[in-house]
Amino acid sequence: MALRPHAKTHKSPEIARLQLSHGAAGLTVATIGEAEVFAQHGCTDLFVAYPLHLDERAADRLAALARRGRIAIGVDSVEAAARAGRLVAPYGVEVVVEVDCGQHRTGCPPERAGAVALAGGRAGLTVRGVFTFPGHSYAPDAVASAAADEARALATARAAVEAEGLEVSVVSGGSTPSLGALDTGVVTEARPGVYVFGDAQQWELGTMAPESIALTCRATVVSHSGGRAVLDSGGKALAADRAPFSTGAGRLLQHPDARIVHLSEHHAVVDLAGAPLPAVGDQVDVVPNHCCAAVNLADDLWVEEAGVLRSWPVAARGRNG
Repeated sequence: MALRPHAKTHKSPEIARLQLSHGAAGLTVATIGEAEVFAQHGCTDLFVAYPLHLDERAADRLAALARRGRIAIGVDSVEAAARAGRLVAPYGVEVVVEVDCGQHRTGCPPERAGAVALAGGRAGLTVRGVFTFPGHSYAPDAVASAAADEARALATARAAVEAEGLEVSVVSGGSTPSLGALDTGVVTEARPGVYVFGDAQQWELGTMAPESIALTCRATVVSHSGGRAVLDSGGKALAADRAPFSTGAGRLLQHPDARIVHLSEHHAVVDLAGAPLPAVGDQVDVVPNHCCAAVNLADDLWVEEAGVLRSWPVAARGRNG
């Protein structure tokens, strides 16, 4: 099983180097801009796991990336595969066919993967394989069923591509919640992202214990208005993501029963569930609901080791295209 972690979570060249030095096969990114940042920092095997619609400018950027190392992009239609072939096949850019395994966001039906791959092959592209994202694993009690959906979809997609006479070298899947249930008889490459930090969603889904969570926003108690603790970490620090199953707008690492019950731009109002309020001026560690979105709001990650803080730039912050 190869690990190709999704670097949109951390956007940090330093963390990418740690992942690669510990055996990751390469990095997954969401945009060409993210790929450019990591390529500039020496990451030479990158997969843009997104169904790109290419224009001339995007093709030029991908060509520049291909000169630095190995680059692949996602496609999920015959039209996109043929267009990618016309624009980037001469540069050695590879494609991976995305299939929908149940999240119903992007991806072609698994049985159509062969037609998409064939269009790419006829247009001169190297088709690396097939991929999916079991995003519907982000729900209580959905991990096992989502992983089973993923395996069925990828097995069908692989068979469809091979039926067209094309080799499938990579079968790629995996989300952080479903990683433990991944079908290793089908999937050859996993692309989790959130696992590197953890967040309140993983805490509440039960896929990560709070003591394993590595990313928090260190916030200051600024008020006791209304008998609750008010923090200076609003939506512009924590991000506003809140899944339907979330019990609040974030969790407090030192106060596991507490919940953020109201979030505005610069305020987070915390119900301590009857526990004593931290004093005004005290600092608490807030676990954001979605670490990927929170990281994209920060210029730096502050790494604490042996009581010493050092700064790691969020170098790919804002590279949304």
